[in-house]
Amino acid sequence: MVSNPVHGLPLLPGTSFKDFTKTAFHRSQTLGYRNGYAIVRRPTVGIGGDRLQFNQLSQAELDELANKAPVLTYGQPKQAPPADFIPAHVAFDKKVLKFDAYFQEDVPMSTEEHYRIRQVNIYYYLEDDSMSVIEPVVENSGIPQGKLIKRQRLAKNDRGDHYHWKDLNRGINITIYGKTFRIVDCDRFTQVFLESQGIELNPPEKMALDPYTELRKQPLRKYVTPSDFDQLKQFLTFDKQDS
Repeated sequence: MVSNPVHGLPLLPGTSFKDFTKTAFHRSQTLGYRNGYAIVRRPTVGIGGDRLQFNQLSQAELDELANKAPVLTYGQPKQAPPADFIPAHVAFDKKVLKFDAYFQEDVPMSTEEHYRIRQVNIYYYLEDDSMSVIEPVVENSGIPQGKLIKRQRLAKNDRGDHYHWKDLNRGINITIYGKTFRIVDCDRFTQVFLESQGIELNPPEKMALDPYTELRKQPLRKYVTPSDFDQLKQFLTFDKQDS
């Protein structure tokens, strides 16, 4: 039989006595059901019904102890190191946005054409936000072509603001040095880049054609000089004549 210490006496040899009046030595019930779920209760009494001598914690305190906080074990987490700084001229090196555009030019001293449509390519360089306008060379055009506006940052208003790639889109007009350019389309890389930056692109438009250039592409009409040979006249002249 297990001897139990008498409350108030130190747990030393000679101070433990057996309780000969105790007859129940069953284990206390700690299992139960609540709302149909099996739960485990913390025992409050030991074998034989003796009350356990320990500090009873509330359920909230037990739940708090059950939560494993990594901060208590490992301390405060270290902040992630900042990402490496990459300058724009490195991140966007050789990345260029290309837009197809055209502008209308008046032709005052010509009887064959009143205006001219000139198709151009607008390039936007992401590394330094500069732009250039280049006109593809057309054979026998008779006008200076090639680089219309050299690469530079272009002002968009009188306040000194410059064009940014966020200002460019399909189906819009932009004014550069007094010329109004109509942007009609862009290449695949430009479309993917702008959409990845949250820009909603307008639908592409059809490129305008120069009416005089299209007229020159039409085949020339062939003029056949009529022959002065008249078979009826020959028949009447040489009738009844033998060679």
